[in-house]
Amino acid sequence: MTPKILAFAGSTRKDSFNRQALEYAVRGAREAGAEVTHIDLNDYPLPLYNGDLEASHGLPGTAIQLKALFKSHQGLLLACPEYNGSITPLLKNTLDWVSRPDGEESGLVPYQGKWAALVAASAGNLGGLRGLRHVRDILTNLQVMVIPQQMALSQADKALADPQPSGLKGLASTGRALAEALRHWNRQ
Repeated sequence: MTPKILAFAGSTRKDSFNRQALEYAVRGAREAGAEVTHIDLNDYPLPLYNGDLEASHGLPGTAIQLKALFKSHQGLLLACPEYNGSITPLLKNTLDWVSRPDGEESGLVPYQGKWAALVAASAGNLGGLRGLRHVRDILTNLQVMVIPQQMALSQADKALADPQPSGLKGLASTGRALAEALRHWNRQ
């Protein structure tokens, strides 16, 4: 069975290092035989999560679309920018809306049985590593199995402008590792 992976970056900035880094991770997953749906969160605008808004208007249409995408894929490949040592508001808001119950369906359904791989890119020396810990904790709480292999591309401004093979290979390797984990899990 061909692994199906949903990939997106927690940034919508046009020149985001994480959006660029995700391209390499997606390439690695595809080279390993995965079918990857690469989306842009610009195409799924969501209001800031607010329980009163949800109670009065229900789930936004874009949240329903994202829930369907999550449910139709076995894996998540996420590029996770780091803001002040943590997860971006955009990524957190997306994960929160997708986790909301829909009628009788638990909000965990889009996450159950999923595997995820995380990458990050930053101009700093840690490459976004501190934020990855927070994303890992959130996904684990949502019952997603996050593979141990991850990649934090440091000095991404230089690495992506004049590609350094080791860092970019690490991004592709993380995508491949997710595809392999899904393939192995599906054989069980």
